Amino acid sequence: MSDIKFGTDGWRAIIAEDFTTENVARVSESVANWLLSQYKEPSVVLGYDCRFGGKLFADTVAKVFTYKKIKVLMGKGIVSTPMISLGTVQNKATLGVIITASHNPPSYNGFKLKASYGGPLDQSFVQEIEDGIPRHCGIAYKSIVLTEAEESLYLNYLDFEGAYLKQVESNFDLAAIKKSGLKFVYDSMYGAGQNAMFRLFPEIIHFHRDDNPGFHGQAPEPIHKNLLEVSTFIRENGKIDCGLCTDGDADRIGLYDDRGNFVDSHHLILLLIHYLVKYKGMKGKVCVAFSTTVKIRMMCQHYGLELEVVKIGFKYICGIMVKEDVLLGGEESGGIALKGHIPERDGIWMGLTIWEFMTKTGKSISQLIDEVYEITGGFYFDRQDLQITETQKQKILKRCHAGELKTFGAMEVIRTENLDGFKFFFSESSWLMIRASGTEPVLRLYAEGRDKNETDTILDQAKSTLFD
Repeated sequence: MSDIKFGTDGWRAIIAEDFTTENVARVSESVANWLLSQYKEPSVVLGYDCRFGGKLFADTVAKVFTYKKIKVLMGKGIVSTPMISLGTVQNKATLGVIITASHNPPSYNGFKLKASYGGPLDQSFVQEIEDGIPRHCGIAYKSIVLTEAEESLYLNYLDFEGAYLKQVESNFDLAAIKKSGLKFVYDSMYGAGQNAMFRLFPEIIHFHRDDNPGFHGQAPEPIHKNLLEVSTFIRENGKIDCGLCTDGDADRIGLYDDRGNFVDSHHLILLLIHYLVKYKGMKGKVCVAFSTTVKIRMMCQHYGLELEVVKIGFKYICGIMVKEDVLLGGEESGGIALKGHIPERDGIWMGLTIWEFMTKTGKSISQLIDEVYEITGGFYFDRQDLQITETQKQKILKRCHAGELKTFGAMEVIRTENLDGFKFFFSESSWLMIRASGTEPVLRLYAEGRDKNETDTILDQAKSTLFD
């Protein structure tokens, strides 16, 4: 049997290659054993998203858990990751499990673990579960009949989507958004947000509200190159105020302004802080990943907010959110969480917050970004993922560790930071970050400059310096 390793956000593998019912059962048996060693009467909230085989794999999990006399609350139909996280909190469950590979390519599926507080399970507990995975599942799970588990009340089906929508309705003025006259579009990317958003806003334009477990052959990651259909539609239509997009399990956000321009997570984080503090009078700490814009520090200084920068991975942000008064936690990759909700990324929740901001101010996203720029100044961010050989990757990392990179072309490095990767500053607002993938021969280059030209120059000079 294959070794099973949990990454920064769960275990993910290719369906029918390593992601099989047998391996899912092995993981489930370890989770069950861990729960029973920690809790007297554990309960689990369980769900699956739109990916191929989701129900089959979720049923496998349910069979193992109920065999072990663990109470299972199973979602009715497809659910998003935030729905499972919220359901775990609302039902006071010990653990949440969702079968999803999030934004990964369609050939993948995965297994995410959520703690009782509605965010990623602590890494030390995840490691204990990983260490306990047996070489073979010791339960004849294929012969288990779930209707018998229902009869014994170890398995119950709940409407997590409905509960999530009630939470949305009690936290947002949906009537005001609908009456604002603003025109919106939504792209679920064939993902788990499609039903919920249609129930909330049936009158708006919906893209890819279809049952398509293969995501039309494209990874459901809400980045610009995957969302050209929405961008083009907004540009050509001329009357759309905002486009909201979410990934496969609806925990990440992509956003477009009224001109079809992609609004990256850096700008979204700044917009959200600005709205929550200036317009809603909220306070709290801001916690962001190492790869986010330095403008967040300027925004926090402007509003007198404490800022903490952590390693990349939402689990680090969540760990702080559950212990401290955090206003916003955010990543460069589209995962953002807000005070007053669960300590979990939620693409729909973030999008509705922006729509509410637009509704209350009567301003376009571009106008709201101009408000942000009055505080921070303008900037442009870009990231490139380079497919290289493992030998090249290790050679570059060795140069970074040795402190050899003092200049990139004509740009002189004035200081460096190495919390998670290597960040080279050319001024207080322009920088390059080099970070290697830990699992594949990929080198990630992140860059921020005053405008697109400066950012492009930084990336070009970086590639020339690293590969010439």
